[in-house]
Amino acid sequence: MTTVSSHPPRTRRNVELVLLLLAVGIVVLAYVNVSLAVSGSVPPGLTTQVAGLLVLAVGFHLLLRWKAAYADPLLLPIVTLLNGLGLVMIHRLDLAHGRSLGQGLALKQLIWSALSVAIAAAVIWFLRDHRVLRRYTFTAAVAAFVLLIMPLVPGIGRSVYGSRIWIGLGPFTFQPGEVAKILLAIFFAGYLVQTRDALSLAGRKVLGLTLPRGRDLGPILLAWVMSLGVLVFETDLGSSLLLFGLFVAVLYVATERVSWIAIGMTLFCAGAYVAYLIFGHVQERVQLWLDPFAPGQSDQVAKGLMGMAAGGLLGTGLGRGRPDLTYFAESDFIVPSFGEELGLIGVFALLICYVLIVERGMRTAIGVRDGFGKLLAAGLAFSVALQCFVVVGGVTRVIPLTGLTMPFLSYGGSSLLANWSLVALLLRISDRARRPVAEVPEGPSAAAEARTEVVPIR
Repeated sequence: MTTVSSHPPRTRRNVELVLLLLAVGIVVLAYVNVSLAVSGSVPPGLTTQVAGLLVLAVGFHLLLRWKAAYADPLLLPIVTLLNGLGLVMIHRLDLAHGRSLGQGLALKQLIWSALSVAIAAAVIWFLRDHRVLRRYTFTAAVAAFVLLIMPLVPGIGRSVYGSRIWIGLGPFTFQPGEVAKILLAIFFAGYLVQTRDALSLAGRKVLGLTLPRGRDLGPILLAWVMSLGVLVFETDLGSSLLLFGLFVAVLYVATERVSWIAIGMTLFCAGAYVAYLIFGHVQERVQLWLDPFAPGQSDQVAKGLMGMAAGGLLGTGLGRGRPDLTYFAESDFIVPSFGEELGLIGVFALLICYVLIVERGMRTAIGVRDGFGKLLAAGLAFSVALQCFVVVGGVTRVIPLTGLTMPFLSYGGSSLLANWSLVALLLRISDRARRPVAEVPEGPSAAAEARTEVVPIR
C-alpha cells in the first residue's frame, strides 16, 4: 500500500511580515519624497511617525498570528500600502493648500486610520467563526435599512452637494451607507444560502435564457426598489448602484444563472433612465460625462483629465505636480491626483493592488467550505471591485460620476472604517478556508496504515 506522508500546512505569516515591512518602507519613502520635493528638507518627527505606523501594522500582524494564523498573507500588506499612500497624497495636498499639520486633513485621516485598524482588530478578536453571522441575517437587514434612512431624519441628516448621505452630530459627520453595504452583504449571503435552491428552479426559456419563475422574482425586485429608494430620497447614485450590483452578484454566485444578471441589468438601466428624467442632479452628471469641456458647467472632470494628461506615462513626481487645482482632489478625485504625479504606470500599480484584493477574496470564497462563507466572501470582494470600477470609471469618463470614494486611498473616515472592517471579515473567512481539516479515519487499521495529506488553500 502506498503511504502518503502528511505535513503541516504553512501559515505564511512570515511572508506577510516581510511584505508588510516592504509596504511600510514604500510609504515612508513616498512621504520623505513629498517633503523633499515641496520644502527641500526631511519632514520633522519622521522617526516618531514611522514608529507609529510600524506599531499599527506589526500589531495587527501579531494579532493575526495569534487569532487567525491561517488568514490570507497578502491582504494586510496590500491594504496597509494603499492606506499609507492615501495618507501621503492627502498630506501632499495639505502642503499645496498651505494647511498646517494641525489644520490639515492628513492628521484627521491618520486618526481615522488608527481607529479603523483598532475596529478591524476587534473584529478579528471577537469574531472567532464567520458562520456566527448567519444567525443575524435579518437583524443585519434591519440594521442596514436603519442606517440607509438615517440621513433622511430631520436634525441629523446632512445634504452635501445635492446628495443627502451624511449624518452629523455637532462637528462629527459620518456616512452610514458605508457600513450598510457590509450589513447588506451579510443579509444577502444569509438569505440566499437558504433560498438558492428555489431561485435556481427552471422557468421558461426565452431567447436562449432560462428565466426564473415569476414568484421567484421577488428578491431582485425588492433590491431594485430599495436601490431606487436610496436614489430617489437621497439622490445618491453611487450607493444605489453599489447596493443593487452587490445583490445581483451574490444572487448569480448562489444560483449560477445568467438570467439573473440579464434581469438585473435591465432593471438597473430602467431605473437609471427614470432617474435621469426626474433628477437634475443626475442630468448634470450625465452632461459632464458627455462633454466635460462644455462652457457653463463644472470643470471638475476636465481638470482631472488634464491633470492625468500632464502626468503622462511616468508622472511629474510626488510633490511636483498641481493636483490641488482639481476640486476634491483628496477624496473623489484622488485617482487623478496619483495619475498626475505617478503617471499611468503608477495608477496601474495601484489598480493591480485592488485586483489582488479582489482575487484573494474570490480565492477565499472558493476555498471556504460552507455556503454562507462562500457567498459572503464573494459579495465583499465584488463590492470592492464594483466600487473601484465606479470611481475610476467616473474620473476617466467611462461612466458618469457617482460620488463614491476610492477604498483606502480617499479622504473620509466612514469609508476607511467600513473597508478595514470588510478586510477583517475576509481575513477571518480566509483563516477558515486555509485551515486544514483533520480527517477522521474509517477504522483503527486505516489510521495506522496510511495518512491523508492535507493541501491548504494558498
